[in-house]
Amino acid sequence: MKAVRIHQFGGPEVLTYEDVPDPQPRKHQVLVRVRACSLNHLDVWVRKGLPGVKLPHILGSDIAGEIVEVGEYIGGFKAGQRVLLAPMFFCGHCAKCVAGLQNQCREFTALGNAVDGGNCELISVPAANVIPIPDSLDFNQAASVPLVFLTAWHMLVGRAGIRPGQTVLVLGASSGVGIAAIQIAKLFHCRVITTAGDEAKLAKGRDLGADFGINHYQQKISEGVRKITNKEGVDIVVEHVGVATWDESVKSLKSGGTLVTCGATTGPNVSIDLRHLFGRQLTLLGSYMGTMGELHEVLKHVFAGRLKPVVDRVFPLSELRVAHEYLEKSQMFGKIVVNP
Repeated sequence: MKAVRIHQFGGPEVLTYEDVPDPQPRKHQVLVRVRACSLNHLDVWVRKGLPGVKLPHILGSDIAGEIVEVGEYIGGFKAGQRVLLAPMFFCGHCAKCVAGLQNQCREFTALGNAVDGGNCELISVPAANVIPIPDSLDFNQAASVPLVFLTAWHMLVGRAGIRPGQTVLVLGASSGVGIAAIQIAKLFHCRVITTAGDEAKLAKGRDLGADFGINHYQQKISEGVRKITNKEGVDIVVEHVGVATWDESVKSLKSGGTLVTCGATTGPNVSIDLRHLFGRQLTLLGSYMGTMGELHEVLKHVFAGRLKPVVDRVFPLSELRVAHEYLEKSQMFGKIVVNP
């Protein structure tokens, strides 16, 4: 089969489109023909070098396609069935997995991180990862859902305990997590403020349901929040940018507010004045992907059309280098997808 692999860490030039052996599924696995695989910033970080990645390596966490072959231990699936894949790997038998807390498993990782991913024509995965999709979703849309909608759902529902009527600040309206978080917050009938670096992206954020937009190049985020909320602040901040926005995110919280973070795109080293933390009784939460139960929960809303994936551009798999270059420019609104 054709695949794109990295044989060394570095820039987009290390992505090599080449022939590799077809995967041989085990009896408990399903062989899937990849029709679409969307990009995430995780792909860039792995490409540049992360611990635990063995070379050569295939990137790609978000996968949709058709079942080719079903292992003899597996029931309930058939060849030709349209599916997406849960973007995670876990042992399935430890105490955390048995309790339904797969994202706390010691072996937990994303597809395309410590295990090979979907930048290829065929992939074998355990049956638990295989989820049928409705005809209403094409492959590009389906591949744009799993990682970011699971991450945003776990942040807002699983960690922050979102409630109707709250005010939520979503950083980065054009990012995958931002697009998902705006819609999830509106699903809970919350007032949503979002941010972006230009008016076109803010307008698209409003189209997704955001009530207010803040251009972070024209004013400080916290100043915009204070103006919108009459100096009260927000109940929840969805933070995934890191050092560039951290201080503004904390300042945007109301007393008793919650900041939940899942990433550090602009850098991980942040600081906080502990007097503000305990004096304002703030809650700071970390969030890492999500559980299989949460994935199935959020997918019900996606499949019903209440939450909608957004596709920015589609590239052939053979042009994955160009797709990575486009991703790193951060000019997109929505997901970048490659088609084998």
